[in-house]
Amino acid sequence: MKRIRRTKVQGSAASYHCMTRVVNGERLLGDREKEVLRKMIWQVADFCGVQVLTYCVMSNHFHVLLRVPERQNVDDAELLRRYQVLYPKPTQHQTASVKVLRSQLAEDSEQADELRRKLLARMGDISEYMKAVKQRFSVWYNRNHNRYGTLWADRFKSVLVEGKGNALQTMAAYIDLNPVRAGLAEDPKDYRFCGYAEAVSGVSEAVEGLRCIWADHDSNPLRAHRLLIFGKGSAASLKGGAVIERDEALRVLEQEDGLLPKAAILRCRVRYFTDGAILGSSEFVRSYTKAWQMERQRRHPPKVNRLKGAEWGDLAVIRGLRKTVFS
Repeated sequence: MKRIRRTKVQGSAASYHCMTRVVNGERLLGDREKEVLRKMIWQVADFCGVQVLTYCVMSNHFHVLLRVPERQNVDDAELLRRYQVLYPKPTQHQTASVKVLRSQLAEDSEQADELRRKLLARMGDISEYMKAVKQRFSVWYNRNHNRYGTLWADRFKSVLVEGKGNALQTMAAYIDLNPVRAGLAEDPKDYRFCGYAEAVSGVSEAVEGLRCIWADHDSNPLRAHRLLIFGKGSAASLKGGAVIERDEALRVLEQEDGLLPKAAILRCRVRYFTDGAILGSSEFVRSYTKAWQMERQRRHPPKVNRLKGAEWGDLAVIRGLRKTVFS
C-alpha cells in the first residue's frame, strides 16, 4: 500500500482529523464492534503517545481528532508501560513479554538501542496510529466473524487542523455531530460511541480532550461545545428540527446565494472537513502552502481558499473543492 504523505509541523504539537471507511462502504459495525473499536482508539493512543481530542465510530467508518505532541524522548520505564498497554501478554504477533523486554532494554547493547528505535518509530505519528488501530481491529473482527481479507479501504483521509481556536472547535463539533447527520440520535450526548458523549458521562480522557479543544475560549468546555453544536437554538428553527437536509442547504446556498448558521451547516456532510488537506485561519493555512507544494511536487503553490456557505469566521483550507462542498 502506498504510504500517504503528511504535512509535518515542525517544533510544535499538531492536530489532525483522520477518517477511514470500511471496504466498499459496507455497514459492518454493530454496537459490539463499535465498542471494541472505541476501546482500541483510546488504547492505541496511549501506546503511541497521542491525545484523542474527540472521535466518532459509525457503522461503516470512524473519525478521530488527534493531537500529536512534539517528539520527545521516552525513557525505558515509559516505553515499558506503553508496551504493556498494547501487549499485556505475548501474542502470535508480539512474542516478547514485558519481563523479557525489560531485560533486553537493560542491556547496554546495539540490540537494545535498535529495539528502542523500532518501538519509538511507532509513536507520535498519525500514520502509525491509524495503521495500528485498523490492523488490530481487522484481526479481531475477522476472527470473531469467520471472515478473511481486507476490512478497511486502503487509505485513510487526514486533514491538518490548526491546533487552537475556531478551526479545532469547528472540526470537533463536525465529528461529534455524525450520529445526528445519520439520524441515529437527536443529541450526540445520547450516542455512546463519540467523544462528546463520553465527556458528558464524565470519562476523564474525553473531558480532557474537550478542555484542550476549548483551552483558549471558555472555562466550561462542555457548555462551550454544546453551544456550538446546537448554535444557541438557531439550527432548530430550520426545517422544524436539528437537521437540515442537503437539498435544502444547496437551495439556500446556491440558488438563493444565502448563508446558513454554522451549527446548521455542520449537520450536513461538508467535504471541507475530510478533503480540505489543511484547515485553519488564512494565516495558518498560508504558512503551509510551500511545504504542501514541495511534498506533492507541484509547479505552482496552492491557493488559500476561504470556506463558503456559513459564517465560518476566518476558516480556510488549502485544497479548493471543485464540486459542491457537500457530499
